Amino acid sequence: MSTLIRFVRLVVVFGFVGVAGAASPPRTLVVLGDSLSAGYGLKIQDGWVHLLEQRLAAQGYEYRVVNASVSGETTQGGLARLPRVLEINKPDIVIVELGGNDGLRGLPLASSQENLKRIVEMARKAEARVVLVGMVIPPNYGPKYGQQFRDMFATLTKQYQLAFVPFLLDKVALNPELMQADGIHANARGQPQLLENVWPRLKPLLVAPGKPAS
Repeated sequence: MSTLIRFVRLVVVFGFVGVAGAASPPRTLVVLGDSLSAGYGLKIQDGWVHLLEQRLAAQGYEYRVVNASVSGETTQGGLARLPRVLEINKPDIVIVELGGNDGLRGLPLASSQENLKRIVEMARKAEARVVLVGMVIPPNYGPKYGQQFRDMFATLTKQYQLAFVPFLLDKVALNPELMQADGIHANARGQPQLLENVWPRLKPLLVAPGKPAS
């Protein structure tokens, strides 16, 4: 056997070993949200989504975090963007943080609920696990509309057995020191609490460090 042939065979053998032994690409987590997740009024590094990315890395979770949030986004807008987001990122987990702008604009909640339903179904069809993040609107919209708004998230959670964060701004919204001047968005000091509100619902869905995906 010539030296050249032996060399080629060695390259082929070790080439395949290298591919087989290479680390698998990180899993992907997508946040599909509005300004509360896009980091409105904040530096990128201060937002709760960036803090989530840091925590995952610090604890050894192999996830790439994609923030697909847009300020002012509605459930309709999120639904329209989702197919492209899924196609590009192929996420393992999707955190859906939408609906607040629908409520603030007084949009028909039946339509909002249908949009969220389709978002959940589309994400699941793409084999992604879903975390639904709820919101509470100010009382000036009336008790009936406010209750229907809260029920929208609860109904979807029960219907699809979702991991559910009842209120993203829990322990933040009523504390002026943690809110921006607009009274709607958490400031940099409030962002860690937003992460704490999401983390207990998200963590059970994560693949533990060192374990293969199921």
